[in-house]
Amino acid sequence: MAATSAGPSTAASPRRAGLVLVALIVGALVCNINLSVANVALPDISAGIGASQTQLTLIAVGCTLGLAMSVLYLGAIGDRYGRKLLLMVGMLLTLPFAFISAWAPTPEVLIAGRLLTGIAAGMAYPTTLALITALWAQGPKRTRAIALWSAVSAGAALIGPVVAGWLLEHVWWGSVFLIVVPVAILGLLLVGPFVPAHVNESTNPVDHTGGILSVFMICLLVLGISTISSPRGPGASIGMLAASLVLIGVFVWHERRTVNPLYDLHYAGRRLFWVPAIAGMIVFGSLMGSLFVGQQFLQNVLEYDTFHAGLAILPSAIGLMLVARLSARLIGSRGSRFTLLLGFAFILPGFVLMLTVWNEGTPYIWVGLVYLLIGVGAGLALTPASQSLTASVPVSRVGMASGTTDLQRDLGGSIMQAVMGSLLTIGYASAYGAAIAATPEASDVAANTRSALQLSFASAQQVASQYPQYSTQIIDAARSSFLDGANFAYSAGVIASIVGAVLVALRFPGQQGELDLAAQYRQQDAVGAEPKSVA
Repeated sequence: MAATSAGPSTAASPRRAGLVLVALIVGALVCNINLSVANVALPDISAGIGASQTQLTLIAVGCTLGLAMSVLYLGAIGDRYGRKLLLMVGMLLTLPFAFISAWAPTPEVLIAGRLLTGIAAGMAYPTTLALITALWAQGPKRTRAIALWSAVSAGAALIGPVVAGWLLEHVWWGSVFLIVVPVAILGLLLVGPFVPAHVNESTNPVDHTGGILSVFMICLLVLGISTISSPRGPGASIGMLAASLVLIGVFVWHERRTVNPLYDLHYAGRRLFWVPAIAGMIVFGSLMGSLFVGQQFLQNVLEYDTFHAGLAILPSAIGLMLVARLSARLIGSRGSRFTLLLGFAFILPGFVLMLTVWNEGTPYIWVGLVYLLIGVGAGLALTPASQSLTASVPVSRVGMASGTTDLQRDLGGSIMQAVMGSLLTIGYASAYGAAIAATPEASDVAANTRSALQLSFASAQQVASQYPQYSTQIIDAARSSFLDGANFAYSAGVIASIVGAVLVALRFPGQQGELDLAAQYRQQDAVGAEPKSVA
């Protein structure tokens, strides 16, 4: 077992626990606000700097990609060199990166700004949960702290678009990336004096080789999925995916051989670790994917302005907040398996309604209901996923568990947004191509015009402005094509929800089995035995 810089705390919670928790939640807010503020601004960004649908997908996933690709490595660095220090550095670096994104002159610069913002979040976000786990003893108080952290963190990803929508009504699109600035400053002011430093931190060396491998394998995986629908063809995307698979294989080989692995595969093989990790990835990915496609649906198809499109997703935030304490109580009374499955029981019908009810004439009641269902489902499922992960490893490796918790959210968010964005792009382009072919004037449509019409909804709007005599037909076809593409994306959400529920039902133990496994893990860790995967 790894040596630590301080022994485990004997107190159930830290001194001034309320202020410490507020400081850590504000630190998490800095990261989560940035995850989704771009979604509501995508149509404005496309019109402002000429971003294609593929570039919009990369802008949307840029922050989650930066976080996902760096979170394991940076979490290990925090375990070794100081979680509080890394948290403060991450919040500090968020400030210049926010300004780069706000005044980006091209899509490429904006994508880079979002990626850098995500890397700064990778410094801050994993340390917030790691500090909660290190400072609160295992038990009801820690579970409640994690539930509040989880609900507010995810809720920030939903409230951000509301503020962003209001800003887009009054100032330019870049202002949405400045929302985080006052929150980061507040976080620095709170974390500095109130959060303890150097509690239960490892003294073992950091596995830098594994860290570098993890950065590139995750980056190539998400980029490969995100660009599969690029008009330039799938060649580069397939190459990135193939390279990612090779790096994953090298990473696993290296982690099994090294003395101090970045990602201890023995712990990762525990059922109370890998099952909730995958389930949480699907849950948070479903939440972010529904926001990504849904914001474009609300603005492009239902013609909501940016402010009302942001307001439209508030039921998700309300659902998350309302069930946070209920989720913690259910874990204690019914177990994590029951609570996870209950979460999927809400998320799945949300995607089914998106697939069957959302169209050009959808009243808001159906929009709000969908977001409420997905928000409640995510609120129920994210707490047991995080709790199980952090409880299944010794406190000296909590950075690995918290990094996995963040990875399940951010890699899940990146992959689901990338998959749903790619399906949306492919479906839209195919449907618009068929619509053009069906018109009597199809042979008169120039190749560059045809390409622009199939590129994205915003691009079709630009073509419509150039040909006002055909404007109505062009926009109508764009809306219809967008709905066709969106249905492919919603179907992916349905399938992912079913897979997640089946995985939990078949592989995660019931309440007593969970308690028995957790006790077995603690016994192994206490005697320093090499942990083994337990079926």
